[in-house]
Amino acid sequence: MKQVCLLGATGSIGTSAIGVLKQHPDRFKLYAVAANKNWKNVAEIARTMKVERFCMFDERAAGELSRELNMEVLTGMDGLCELVKDPKVDIVLNSLMGAVGCLPTLSAIRASKHIALANKETMVMAGEIIWKALSENPKAVITPVDSEHNAIFQCLAGRPNSEVENLQITASGGPFRELPIEKFKDIRVEDALNHPVWSMGRKITIDSASMMNKGLEVIEAHFLFHMPYEQIKVVVHPQSRVHSLVQFKDGSLLAQLGAPDMKIPIQVALTWPERIPLETDRLDLAEFGKLTFFQPDFKKFRCLSLAFEAGKRAGVVTAMMNAANEVLVNAFLEKRIGFMDIPDNLEKIVAKAPDISGKLDLNTVLEADKEARKITESLIR
Repeated sequence: MKQVCLLGATGSIGTSAIGVLKQHPDRFKLYAVAANKNWKNVAEIARTMKVERFCMFDERAAGELSRELNMEVLTGMDGLCELVKDPKVDIVLNSLMGAVGCLPTLSAIRASKHIALANKETMVMAGEIIWKALSENPKAVITPVDSEHNAIFQCLAGRPNSEVENLQITASGGPFRELPIEKFKDIRVEDALNHPVWSMGRKITIDSASMMNKGLEVIEAHFLFHMPYEQIKVVVHPQSRVHSLVQFKDGSLLAQLGAPDMKIPIQVALTWPERIPLETDRLDLAEFGKLTFFQPDFKKFRCLSLAFEAGKRAGVVTAMMNAANEVLVNAFLEKRIGFMDIPDNLEKIVAKAPDISGKLDLNTVLEADKEARKITESLIR
């Protein structure tokens, strides 16, 4: 029986994770949960899953939940870090959204936990710091939850990088893969939120529309698998049934396929290398008929090329790009800026980002994150 700490319990990944845990009550116990403000959903999870510990990032929500359950509820970043370090916790599933996910991941590593990682920003902002921490805490382990990285993880299956020619990350292309670039200026929030395949949170859905999500995944793959950027490719695959591929040096190309259901990579991340039953849709290739692939348009989706540039420059550039993107996406969702203002302003932030040599620490990264948010807000104003 593994005790699970679920960060981001009320989001789309958290909801899917609870679906997985409910299928295996003999293997997993949901011991602790954390969320931002949605205390009513957490209260419902507490009642159905018999959760023992809680954290609400928002202080007011923590008070409401505490009164509702008549139990102690932790709050803020200190609360998140206390949860992941709890001696009873075996697995930390980090599905927090944004930069807030970095420090809890680092705390879990230092507590020698198994981290099932669904928080992109951990690696995008602080990949170098994370791997240093893993080398200092060899009992800690990270298994990726994102469907693309989980697919690569399954295809590699522990094979050494010396056997790998390249990693190929698949992208649905989002809702605008066939839209002419001259029409991008007219894209509305409602258009960008209409993803053709996946059901995700609002922020990541906009990232998919701009293909920034693939850019972030390229940076994440670089750190997760210690692979140079020159050996990481993006291929557009509209059907989203091939979740990513690995090209080996002997000419073999291995792919992981499956229905577009996040419960599959979540369970793999929790149970690897063991595979256990899961109630989810099965992919019938004969019935599906056709799978297509093509190269991404880097001119149309500038966020993707900016992410490659930021990744190669390293240092705090990726952290600043990520922070700026969060601010810009939020501004777009609030209809304060247009869709094309996202890559236009990101380009300015990446150009302004300083090149820092030497080893990074988390404080430097978080300060760069803060500075990028400030600059981005001033650009929007």
